Amino acid sequence: MPKRITPLSEVKVRTARPQKKEYKIFDGGGLFLQVTPSGGKLWYLKYRHNNKEQKLSFGPYPAISLVDARKRRDEARQQLSQGIDPGAVRKARQQAVAAEKETFEAVAREWHTAFTPSWTPRHGATILSRLNHDLIPWLGSKPIHEIKAPELLSVLRRAESRGALELAHRLRAIAGQVFRYAVATGRAERDPSGDLRGAIPPPKVKHHAAITDPKEVAPLLRALDGYQGGFVVKCALRLAPLLFVRPGELRHAEWAEINLDEAVWNIPAHKMKMKQAHIVPLCKQATGILQELQEYTGAGRYVFPSVRSHARPMSENTVNAALRLAGYEKDTMTGHGFRAMARTILDEILHVRPDYIEHQLAHAVRDPNGRAYNRTAHLEERKKMMQTWADYLDRLKAGAEVIQFKKVKM
Repeated sequence: MPKRITPLSEVKVRTARPQKKEYKIFDGGGLFLQVTPSGGKLWYLKYRHNNKEQKLSFGPYPAISLVDARKRRDEARQQLSQGIDPGAVRKARQQAVAAEKETFEAVAREWHTAFTPSWTPRHGATILSRLNHDLIPWLGSKPIHEIKAPELLSVLRRAESRGALELAHRLRAIAGQVFRYAVATGRAERDPSGDLRGAIPPPKVKHHAAITDPKEVAPLLRALDGYQGGFVVKCALRLAPLLFVRPGELRHAEWAEINLDEAVWNIPAHKMKMKQAHIVPLCKQATGILQELQEYTGAGRYVFPSVRSHARPMSENTVNAALRLAGYEKDTMTGHGFRAMARTILDEILHVRPDYIEHQLAHAVRDPNGRAYNRTAHLEERKKMMQTWADYLDRLKAGAEVIQFKKVKM
C-alpha cells in the first residue's frame, strides 16, 4: 500500500530549516520542496513518462508560493494524462522565447538601445526611423542567423527602385552593424552585408552649392552685412564665412565653449561629425562679432538661440533661409557652402598648406604613420591662417583688387 503523504502547509514550507545535507519535503502528486544546506528552497515535480522517471523544476520559494507550485503541478499532471511530457512542453516554450529574442527585429532594437547613448538624439531617431520603415517590415520576424545576402539585397533593392541609392547604401551599413552585434552576442555566425559590396550602384555625389570665385564672394559678403533680419541671425551669417564650420556645429555653439580672452572655440567631440574634439581659432573679426552678440544672448546657453525658446538652438534651416532672403538661391549658395569657399580660396589663391586647411575643416587627416592628428595639431599655424583668411575677406568686401597672393608662410 503506497505511503500516505500529508499535504504541506505554508507555515511548514516557510519554517523549513537547512540541514547539513539537502533534504526533501513532499506535498503529494509528485510535488516536493528541496531544501539545500545554504537555505535555498526549490520546488520540483517528480513524474514518470514512457516508463522513465523525470524531474521538472518549478522555481524557488518564496518567488513561487505553495499555491503557485500546486497549480503548476496540476497543469503538468493534466498534460501527462493526455500523454504529453510536461518537460518537453517546458523546453519547447523556452526555445520559442529564445527564438523571439533572435529575430532581426529583436536584435536590431537591442542594438539600437545599447548604442543610443553614444549618438546624438537626431542620429538615433534617424537610425530608428530607417529600421522601422525600411528593414524591420521585411526582415523583422526572421531569425537573424538565417538571413543571407540575397535576402538582404532584395530589401535594399526596394530603396534602389525608388531612386534612393544613398539610402540603400545607408541601410546596408545599418544592417551590417546589427548583424555584427548579433555575431558579438552569439546569435549569428557572420555579417552577410559584407557580401553586398558593389551590388548596388554608387549614389551620385551631390555637392553643396557654394560660391568660390573671389569676384562673386565680395558681393555675397556685402549682402550678409546688409541683412535686414534679426540681429542674432545676422551675426550667424557674418560668422559663417569667417569660421567655416559645419552649419550644425555653428547653430549648436554654446557660450561655455567659447573663450573670448584666448580667442578660441572648443567644440566637444559629441557635437562633431568625426566624434573628435575640435578647436576653432577666432580671428579678431569673429571675436568682435561674438562680443557684440554676447550682450544679447550671453546670459543663456546657446550663442544662437531659437526665437521661440532660448532653451534650444536656432533651427537648422535658419542660415539657409537667411541666404534666400539675401537674394541667394539654394543652387547658388548654402550654409555648408562656406566650407567649400574657404577650402578653395585658401588653397588656390592664398596657397595655404592643404593639411592646415583640412585640419581646420575637421576632416580626417592622418600623419605618415596613419595616426589621426589630435585637435591641437598645427594650432599656431591655423590661428595665423584664420586671421589671414578674415583679412582677405575684408579686402574683398571693401572692393580691393583680387590678386594671386604669394604663398603664405605659416
